[in-house]
Amino acid sequence: MSTGLIIAIVVVALILLAVFAFVLPRARKQAQVRARERELGQRRERAADEQRSEAENRRRDAEMAEQKARMAETEAKREHAEAELREQRAQMHEKGMADHELIDENERDRFAGTSAMRDDEPSDTRGDEPAPMREDEDRPMHEPSSEYEHGREDEAREREGRFARDDETARTDEPTSTRRD
Repeated sequence: MSTGLIIAIVVVALILLAVFAFVLPRARKQAQVRARERELGQRRERAADEQRSEAENRRRDAEMAEQKARMAETEAKREHAEAELREQRAQMHEKGMADHELIDENERDRFAGTSAMRDDEPSDTRGDEPAPMREDEDRPMHEPSSEYEHGREDEAREREGRFARDDETARTDEPTSTRRD
C-alpha cells in the first residue's frame, strides 16, 4: 500500500471520529430538544384548553350570578314600591281619607254619618254647590270625558279593590274614631 493511501485512510478515519465525537452528540441533543419542545407544546395546549374550559365555566357562573342579582334588584325595587304604597295607604288612614275601607257592607248603617260614609252619599246631597263643570263640555269634572279616562278610572277601581282585599287581614272591629252617637 502506498503511503498516500494510508494517509487518506487515516484522514477519513479522523473525520469519521470527529463526526462521531462532535456532530452525533449535537444531533442527539437537538433531537432531544425537539422532543422536549413537542412535549412542552402539548402541555401548553392542554393547559390552555383547561384554562379556557375553566374560564367558560366561570363566565357561565358569572352570568348566572348577574341574572340572580338583576332578579334580586327587581325584587328589591318591587318590595320598595310595595313599602311605599303601604306607607301612602297608612298616611291615608291616618288622615281619615280611607275610612270607607274599614267598614264592611253589613256595617254601613252603623257608621252612617261618619267620615267613612260621606263618599257613599249621592252627589246632590253633598252640599249646596253643584259639581264643577269642565270648561269645554257640559259634564261635571268627575265624569270621564273619554274612553281613555274611563279606562284609567277602571284601572284605579281595580287597583283599589285589589289592595282592599290585601288589607282585609289587617282590619279590626274597633272603630277609628272615639265619637259616639
